[in-house]
Amino acid sequence: MIDMWWQAHLTFALFVFLITPGFGANPGWQGLRLLVLLAISFIPVDGLSLAAYVRSFTGDTAITTLVLLGYLVAVRAGLAEPLRRQATVQIMLVMAALAVFLYPATMGLSALDPYRLGYQPRPLIVLIAVLAFALLALKNRLGAALFALATLAFSVGLKPSPNYWDYLIDPFIGLYSCGAVIGYAIKGLWRRKTTTQDALSIQP
Repeated sequence: MIDMWWQAHLTFALFVFLITPGFGANPGWQGLRLLVLLAISFIPVDGLSLAAYVRSFTGDTAITTLVLLGYLVAVRAGLAEPLRRQATVQIMLVMAALAVFLYPATMGLSALDPYRLGYQPRPLIVLIAVLAFALLALKNRLGAALFALATLAFSVGLKPSPNYWDYLIDPFIGLYSCGAVIGYAIKGLWRRKTTTQDALSIQP
């Protein structure tokens, strides 16, 4: 049986790794720092490990969030190249769309309850497979890997939850993706406005 706390420890270590100073880009040093943070996550606080204590407030992260954190850690450690902006926008759009579909209805703003689809998720898995292949066709390998790994984790029961949605998305990545999409849209509109004004200013 897989330890239900593994994800809490790994998420804690990856997240703290990203928000603390790197003190150099040597991969060996970065790997050691990650191991130290993983060890710190086991420090007891009020009868729980530090990671479990944090998890009691935040809940479990989705597998997609965990994979993204792992990728960002690899980039920071110099083991992977930063993602292209276009690929980032594609991933954020898909995650934001899933969040908008899931969370408002789950909070009672619609008669539809999409969260129930996660208990018998064959149609949802087909949809996610189509999205993954679309991202792969766009040469967005990270985006395709996010959903492939989430589906694989669900198939082997890597998390205690039996609901497919809990592997795909969580409130943190949902809110971040929606905020990122809004930010991209505002920047795009501002850039277009600036370009238009510049074009008008050079006309005789």
